[in-house]
Amino acid sequence: MSERSVSRQQQTKRWYTVFAPESFDRAELGETPADEPNAVLDRTIETTLGELTDDAGANNVKLTFRITDVGSDAAYTEFEKHELTRDYLGSLVRRGASKVEAYLTVRTSDDYRVRIQPVAFTTKKADDSQEKAIRKEMTELVEEAASERTFEELTDSVTQGRLSSAIYGEARTIYPLRRVEIGKLALDAHPDEVAEEEATAVDVDESDVEV
Repeated sequence: MSERSVSRQQQTKRWYTVFAPESFDRAELGETPADEPNAVLDRTIETTLGELTDDAGANNVKLTFRITDVGSDAAYTEFEKHELTRDYLGSLVRRGASKVEAYLTVRTSDDYRVRIQPVAFTTKKADDSQEKAIRKEMTELVEEAASERTFEELTDSVTQGRLSSAIYGEARTIYPLRRVEIGKLALDAHPDEVAEEEATAVDVDESDVEV
């Protein structure tokens, strides 16, 4: 393709300004080009919490948004993932201490299905029973938090650090903790997808299963 053809093709593209959801104050995430509005849908935009809040101390939090709606010159997103950087999580690990993780799939009060990973860092090496107790406490607190909150409220609780602080306050009574973080929060399914899965699920009668 000639340079003139490439230049003409670029000129036909329209640039769309991409905005974060209302829960992130409709912050501007950048721009994306496309030949037509539908081509913008489902594109993902990655940024950091630090860039959104102008706080360099929050650059260790990666955020992913997905474009779900397009206007004449603007694209609107929904939150998809919150994840701490690998370097930051690695910096929290200490020799002679324990790192306790839990991997959960929970449902919010408005029926969003979410994958979430809380992680606790102890001050010293915990034994197996203490790690198990910490993991159990984290699991129960995350499940309770999800069941009592909408997807937007849960996202806000994680992003603002309230959920990790609540876990820290409870789990430290089991064993001294240095820090608790939510390593990842990711949207797994929308309410309509969850409902469709449940509607199409087939219950297998045990009497029909050969042993």
